[in-house]
Amino acid sequence: MKILVLGGTRFFGRLLIEKLLEQGHRVTIATRGKTLDPFGERVNRSVVDRFSEVSMSQAFRETQWDAIYDQICYTPNDAKIACDVFAGKTLHYIFTSSMAVYDAFKEEPFLESDFEPYAYPLVENSEREAFSYSEGKRAAEAYFFQKAAFPVTAVRFPIVMGEEDYTERLTFHIERIKEGKAFYIPNEASKMSYISAEEAGDFLAWLAESQLMGPVNACSDGVISIKDMIALIERIVGKEAVLAADKRAEQSPYGYAGTKMMSTEKAKKAGYAFRNLHDWLPSLIEKLK
Repeated sequence: MKILVLGGTRFFGRLLIEKLLEQGHRVTIATRGKTLDPFGERVNRSVVDRFSEVSMSQAFRETQWDAIYDQICYTPNDAKIACDVFAGKTLHYIFTSSMAVYDAFKEEPFLESDFEPYAYPLVENSEREAFSYSEGKRAAEAYFFQKAAFPVTAVRFPIVMGEEDYTERLTFHIERIKEGKAFYIPNEASKMSYISAEEAGDFLAWLAESQLMGPVNACSDGVISIKDMIALIERIVGKEAVLAADKRAEQSPYGYAGTKMMSTEKAKKAGYAFRNLHDWLPSLIEKLK
């Protein structure tokens, strides 16, 4: 297959590209050309400003793709550019969305139908700064599913963990526990879905030859509370966490007020088997400690 990846030079985007290459696809990566990648002559490259319709139109005027991956779409304006530029030029558009589209906490797993992009109000021509991350993803999904002239899959990922995670959110906890530095957790009982970077890349690559369309949740089987995650880190690093009682203390980046987890029954029914969170998280902590 002939595949275009918008973004993808770091974190699970790299793992996606490696998997696509392993599967024998012809891959072109489109970036600003400012970040080196490890793929050498195995990929083609296009230097483009993803957020400029002029740049995108010029770069992809005479192209056709079996699938396009969009790792860097954050607003409906970004979605509009893609819809305008790639109309009639791709058989499948795979957009990396987020669990953040579910703008609530609840004890039951979210289904894809809990956020309905096909009926969500469309927003156009607003400045990027007008959108929070979660609202930008909701509005981008809405634009794709209501306006795109090609089939779209929106992959709703939770927090992605991995050795190359540039956000260093898991590392935050490991380092502070090792160093005896206090941090604040608003709700120790809150639970979250997670996915490893390896599985995120694998799932995206699997979609290239899948007929799975529309919104789809993707996360590892199993959930973990922040309390249990801290206990796991304590056991692996051999030190106890210092938890602050004062809300003004440095807050855990996994410190959510409530529980947010997702059902993956849609993806499983389509044939994908997710790994269990508890099978890979301990070894990741061990590597990062």
